[in-house]
Amino acid sequence: MLFDPAMVEGPYLRDILAQPRALEDTVAGLRDAPRLPDLAGFDRIVLTGMGASYHALHPLHIQLVEHGFSAVAYETSELIHYYDAALTPRTLLVAVSQSGRSVEIVRLLDAAAAHGHGRVRIVGVTNTPESPLATRADLTIPTRAGAESCVSCKTFVATLVALEWLGAALRGADRIQIESALREAAPAAQAYLDGWQAKVGSLVELLTGVRSLFLTGRGASMAAAGAGGLILKESAHFHAEGMTCSAFRHGPFEMSGPGVFVLVFAGDPKTVALSEKLVADVRNAAGRAALVGPHSDVEAFRIPLTPPAIRPVVEMLPVQMISLALAALAGLQPGKFRLLTKVTTIE
Repeated sequence: MLFDPAMVEGPYLRDILAQPRALEDTVAGLRDAPRLPDLAGFDRIVLTGMGASYHALHPLHIQLVEHGFSAVAYETSELIHYYDAALTPRTLLVAVSQSGRSVEIVRLLDAAAAHGHGRVRIVGVTNTPESPLATRADLTIPTRAGAESCVSCKTFVATLVALEWLGAALRGADRIQIESALREAAPAAQAYLDGWQAKVGSLVELLTGVRSLFLTGRGASMAAAGAGGLILKESAHFHAEGMTCSAFRHGPFEMSGPGVFVLVFAGDPKTVALSEKLVADVRNAAGRAALVGPHSDVEAFRIPLTPPAIRPVVEMLPVQMISLALAALAGLQPGKFRLLTKVTTIE
């Protein structure tokens, strides 16, 4: 199939190409972010979100645990119904929602308020300053990604940047140093997105005949793996699942073959050899697989070498190119909702 860029024109593509500007605006806005509470009064940090917002919390969760904090992460719906005992007066709750008004977030805010003043302190991370999360949280960190038309793309990468900043602030890291690293996100994204047409065109060829796709990673790369599985289903109506590299070996590996593609995020240097081995093992099993990283043998999956703080941002970009390619193969307008809306209103 010959790829014509006109196949994927529309609001979703415009949002994808607007990501470098969104990242610039988010980083600039963090200079005015509110002062965080003294953590001496808290014995745990609870991280929560739904969908892509939940997956964006993976790098922050790792960062907090690595620095000695008692941190747990729950999907908001599960937190409301089954883990509400985790919310106490000594809990710092970090709630993430692009819209700030999804049904689960509103119910969480109501539940927190119903227990009286001071039960739980809330830090809200949202792209919508007038939303319930922004107006009812004790502290709000706006992502400033701008209006987004459909499937989450620029709001997701902006959230990753905001959460990286939040993690550094919570552990008392050097603010100048982290902001310097985060400023590299926009040019790195622009460097990858330049020539997007050729990348999507090559992926149309690469993914022809694929009927199922797995996105696998380790550590902070689980942000892109988890959110990637969601956006491929949303934006291209294509079966895709995000999971750890190890989880793929516990069953799904048996599916390896010509109709299944396994995308493996190289991720952190301490586990990159394991990621590379998974690619080799899938290929040796007559399957199709490729690595996402600075040294990938597939140009569309070759991302800029970046500081660890912004690696999750650039890891998401090849997944977006895949979504465009799969939509083109299916003859769909990418990112267009068919059954749902951007803001989930039914739990």
